Amino acid sequence: MNNQQQSLWAFMAIESDKLLTQTLQHIGLTFISLIIAVLIGLPLGIFIARKKQFSGAVLGVAGVMQTIPSIALLGFMIPLLGIGAKPAIVALFIYALLPIIRNTYTGILGVDAYVTEAATAMGMSKRQILLKVELPLAMPVILAGIRTATVINVGVATLASFIAAGGLGEFIFGGISLNNTNMILAGAIPAALLAIIFDFLLSRLQNIKLKKLRPATAAIPVLLLLLASLYFIPSAYGGKLTAGFTPEFMGRQDGDLGLRQKYGLKIHTIVISDAVMYKAAFEKELDVISGYSTDGRLKAFGLMVLRDDKGIFPPYYAAPIVRDESLKKFPDLEKTLNLLSGRINDSIMTELNYRTDYLHQSPEKVAKDFLVAQRLYKPSRNGTDGMVRIGSKIFGEQYILAQMYTMLIKGYTDYDVATKTGLGGTKICFDALTNNQIDLYPEYTGTGLLVLLQPDQKTIDNLTHDKDKTYTFVKQEFEKRYHISWLQPIGFNNAYALMMRQKQSDDLGVKTISDLKLYLDKK
Repeated sequence: MNNQQQSLWAFMAIESDKLLTQTLQHIGLTFISLIIAVLIGLPLGIFIARKKQFSGAVLGVAGVMQTIPSIALLGFMIPLLGIGAKPAIVALFIYALLPIIRNTYTGILGVDAYVTEAATAMGMSKRQILLKVELPLAMPVILAGIRTATVINVGVATLASFIAAGGLGEFIFGGISLNNTNMILAGAIPAALLAIIFDFLLSRLQNIKLKKLRPATAAIPVLLLLLASLYFIPSAYGGKLTAGFTPEFMGRQDGDLGLRQKYGLKIHTIVISDAVMYKAAFEKELDVISGYSTDGRLKAFGLMVLRDDKGIFPPYYAAPIVRDESLKKFPDLEKTLNLLSGRINDSIMTELNYRTDYLHQSPEKVAKDFLVAQRLYKPSRNGTDGMVRIGSKIFGEQYILAQMYTMLIKGYTDYDVATKTGLGGTKICFDALTNNQIDLYPEYTGTGLLVLLQPDQKTIDNLTHDKDKTYTFVKQEFEKRYHISWLQPIGFNNAYALMMRQKQSDDLGVKTISDLKLYLDKK
C-alpha cells in the first residue's frame, strides 16, 4: 500500500505542471457555466414564483434537459459550437440550471405570507419586497441550489476533455485507456477534493445568519468571476500549429511521450476524443491529429499520414485474444475464429472502416457483406451449446470485427453469442477479459506490448521493428502471465499515426514527422 501511495505521489509530482493546468481549467469551466446558470436560473425562478401557471412547464423543460446523458449532450453541441470550451460550458450550464431554478422558486414561495403582507402594508413596492424581503429570506434555499449545481458541474466537467475543453478528465480517461491507475487517481482525487471543498464553503455560506448574509451574498459574484477567470490563466505553448491527441495517445511511449523523446517534437497540444478528432481536423480546428493507419476517415476527410521516419510506432497487427478457459470450454472456438486469419489487409480494413465511419453503414451490414464476399458467411445455427461473450473497444473497427466473429461463431458452431461492445479503452476491455466478464476481444500487438506488458526499453527496442518478433513475444508473455491466448493475426496493421490535411501537408512541405519538427522549429 505504501509503495502504491509513493508511486502515486511521485507521478503527481512529475506531472504537477499539467495537473495544475488541468485543475485551473476544471475550476474555470465549472464556474463560467455556474455564473451563466445563476444569471438565467435566478430570474426564471423568480418569474415562475410570480406566475405559478408557468412553473410546471419551466421546471419540466429544465428537468428533461438534465436527464440527457452528458456524453450525448456534448455530442449535440459539437455540430453547433465546434470543439473546445464553448460546447462544454453550454452543457454544464444546462446541468446547473434545474437546481437553481427550483430552489429559487421554492425559496420565494417559502417566505411567510404574513411577512410580505407586512411589507406591503409598510408601503414597499413589489421590487422592494423582492430585493429586501423575499430574496434575503429565501437566500439559504437559493444557496443550497447553487451548492448542488456546483457539485454537479465539478463532476460533469471531467467529460469536457472528450471535446478538447481541458480539465481533470484528461488524466482520468487517459488512465482508463492506458491501464494506469496512478493517472486515473491523479485526475479523480483533485476532482473529488474540488467537489468537497466547494460544497463545504457553500454550506458555510448557507448557514450564515441573516444579518451577515447580505454582505456575504454581495461578495459571491466577485468570487464567482475570479474562479471563472482561472480557465484562462494556463498559457498554452505558442505556435502556428495545434495538435489534437486522444487521452490514450498522450500517455503512451508510442504516442506523445515518444514524439517528445525521439523526435523532440514540441507542438501546442489539446486532448480530444477520437470520436470528434478527425472532423475537427477536416474543419481546420486542428492541424495535426493522432489516428490509426487503417481508419476510414483518412479517405473521408482528405487526411494523409506523416511517415514515422524514426520508427516510434511498433507494428499493430490485430488478432483475437481469448481466455484459455474459454478455449477449453468451447472446443470449436479457436478454429472458427482463425477463419478470419490473413483475410483482411490494410487497404481492406480501411475500406471497411470507411463504410462505417463515413457512409454510416451498420457494423453488422459491413461485416456480413465482407463474409459473403469471402464465402465465409453461413446462416446462424441457433446453437444452444453455451454462450460465447465477445467484447470490443469503442471504435468502428472493433465493432466490425466483433460482428464478424459473432456471425462466424453462430454459423460454424452450435454456440450462441452475447456481445459486449463499446467497452471503452484498453484497460476496460482487458480487465473484463481477465475477470471472466468476456471470453475474447480483438487486440493489437503493439498495445499488448506497450500498454499491457510494459517491458523494459531494451526489449521494446529489440522488438518493435519486427512484426513477427512482437507477435511471438506478446503471445508467449500473455500465456505465461495471464493464461490468455493470442490466436492467428487477422492480417492488417492498424498502427498509430500522425495525420494532417493533404492540402496543408503539401503547402507546408511536411511529409514526415521529422519534417513537422523542422517546420515547428523554424517558427
